[in-house]
Amino acid sequence: MPKKRKPSGSGYRSRRVNTREPLPRFLIVCEGEKTEPVYFDGFRVPTVTIEIIGLGKDPLTLIEQATDRRSKGQYDQVWCVFDRDDVPAERFKQALDLAQRRRIYAAYSNQAFELWYLLHFHYCDVAQARRDYRDGLSRELGRTYQKNDPALYRELLPRQDVAIRHAERLLTQYHPANPAADDPSTTVHKLVQELNRFVQHKRFS
Repeated sequence: MPKKRKPSGSGYRSRRVNTREPLPRFLIVCEGEKTEPVYFDGFRVPTVTIEIIGLGKDPLTLIEQATDRRSKGQYDQVWCVFDRDDVPAERFKQALDLAQRRRIYAAYSNQAFELWYLLHFHYCDVAQARRDYRDGLSRELGRTYQKNDPALYRELLPRQDVAIRHAERLLTQYHPANPAADDPSTTVHKLVQELNRFVQHKRFS
């Protein structure tokens, strides 16, 4: 079921005298049904309305369904979160091209969303299998990594700024960029940065 948050406060748009602007509305449509939605549910954003949906669909279908959902609501930003994983390169590229044409933001990972987690601990520019990401996270966390761990957002939060820097650095090594082939790479940090414009928690250096 879609998860909605009740907003309070004001949005980010410029104010006009004696005029109350509507709060920003985000739609985040995730490929994973639990892992990504559980992570993004950790953000505390009382000044924005967020709807988080896990559909369990491939990237191209995800973009199509996000487009359909946007047509039935009013959103300031629509994001799709998905992995390269075993998706054929051409279909992955089609999904990114379609997202750009539809003005939908893509927070993709090649190969897996767990790359974003691992970047909280160290810079990683070597391609790995999904299992290797899970094993690496288990070592860093000191316990077996669980995909749907609701405590993971808070646990990783003190390292979030480091992960953002690592993700940005990783993207700069690909010239020209080819997301379907750039393994490893991720743009999840771009969605994280956008949400952080409204987030309400103690920041860590």
